[in-house]
Amino acid sequence: MSWIILVLSGILEAVWATALGRSEGFTRLGPTVVFGVALAASMGGLAYAMRGLPVGTAYAVWVGIGAALTVGYAMATGAESASLLRIVLILGIVGCVVGLKLAH
Repeated sequence: MSWIILVLSGILEAVWATALGRSEGFTRLGPTVVFGVALAASMGGLAYAMRGLPVGTAYAVWVGIGAALTVGYAMATGAESASLLRIVLILGIVGCVVGLKLAH
C-alpha cells in the first residue's frame, strides 16, 4: 500500500508544481487553490508512505515521479521544448525510480 500511495503522491507533486507555475506568483486564484490542495495531499501521502518505506528511497521515488511528469507535461503542452536527448534523460529518471522499487 505504501508504494501505491507514494506513486499517487508523486503524481500530485507534478500537479502542484505545474499549478505553482501557472499561479503567476499566487496572483491567480484557481491555480493557487490547486497548488495548495495538491501540495497538502502530496506531502501527506509522502509522509504516510514513509511509515513503511525508507526515507531516502521514498523521497527519491517521489521526486523522480514528480520531476519526470512535470517536465513531460510541459513538453507535451509546448511549454518546454522536447528533444530526443531530453526524452531519453527523463526516461532515465523513470528507469531509476523503477530500479529503486525493484531493489527494495
